[in-house]
Amino acid sequence: MTDAKPEEKPGRRPRGTMTVAAIAQLAGVSPPTVSKVLNGRSGIAVDTRERVEALLREHGYRRTDATSAMPIVEVAFSGLESHLAIEIMRGVEEVVRDRGLTVGFTDLQGRAPRAGRRTADLLLSRRPTGVIAVHSAYRGTYYQQLTASGVPLVVLDPTGEPVHDTPSVGTTNWSGGIAAARHLLELGHRRIGIITGPAGYMCARARLEAARAALETAGLALDPELVRSGAFVFEDGLELGGQLLARPRRPTAVLCGDDLQALGVYEAARRAGLRIPDDLSVVGFDDIELARWCGPPLTTVRQPFAGMGNAAAEMVLALAAGQTVDPARVELATSLVIRESTAPPPA
Repeated sequence: MTDAKPEEKPGRRPRGTMTVAAIAQLAGVSPPTVSKVLNGRSGIAVDTRERVEALLREHGYRRTDATSAMPIVEVAFSGLESHLAIEIMRGVEEVVRDRGLTVGFTDLQGRAPRAGRRTADLLLSRRPTGVIAVHSAYRGTYYQQLTASGVPLVVLDPTGEPVHDTPSVGTTNWSGGIAAARHLLELGHRRIGIITGPAGYMCARARLEAARAALETAGLALDPELVRSGAFVFEDGLELGGQLLARPRRPTAVLCGDDLQALGVYEAARRAGLRIPDDLSVVGFDDIELARWCGPPLTTVRQPFAGMGNAAAEMVLALAAGQTVDPARVELATSLVIRESTAPPPA
């Protein structure tokens, strides 16, 4: 006769082995309530949902019961930027269509939570095969519910080094910033203005510090009076570019955080009566379609958005098949595209 093992208390289970019933007991709710949270259902009080989600995170819960997933990979944006979205979606679609899946599209910006629901609830209710989160302000807590529910998640992260352990795809912002600054230095520019992105974005910091390093390597110091920080939008390029061009000793070239800022600088130069590139050289970052169509065509650093979509789709499908993604972080190379917006500085 063997000795009976003492009954294991829910709170003492090894991390990652909790059951729905155990989570429910700890939360003081019924198992169906926990299931509603895992499936993104409505009708749950805010404090109850938050308590259950906190326990799911604390105990590393992972759903093991197979649920019927829809043959769709959901691509979620937070703040739709159509100039990036089209290429990213195209890259994802190239991969998933050959596997019999389709691509879904969600813009999560401006969706106020209802009845205590969270960002992930909308995605969970669609039961996707996997989710690719594409946005600049990724926060792991937004999507931990997906992981707990067994939905594979990959972050397509154009903003720089991640601060999370979720599999992700990005690009080489540092080397792109170096290439852009060196191009202007090789043309002979020494008074270079910089319009960078938000300080909270790692990509903006990487591009700025890359430019600083390129200048210092050439024996030049980055003039803080010629540095401005703003959002990755046309309007900030126009306003901040106008500030730089209004200085008594204006820069002969401006490095921009992205192509939309660069187009804003184009307009600021036009209003100041300056010609590009005769009076002012401008360099962008991203290589959106408009970069080829503006006048003159914009010199910029290309981010391979379609390739990022390809890589993210491959990763999320591998996770859906139960495979381990290694490495968990993939960075694709950026490349400098030289067009007619850059030239030697005026004599």
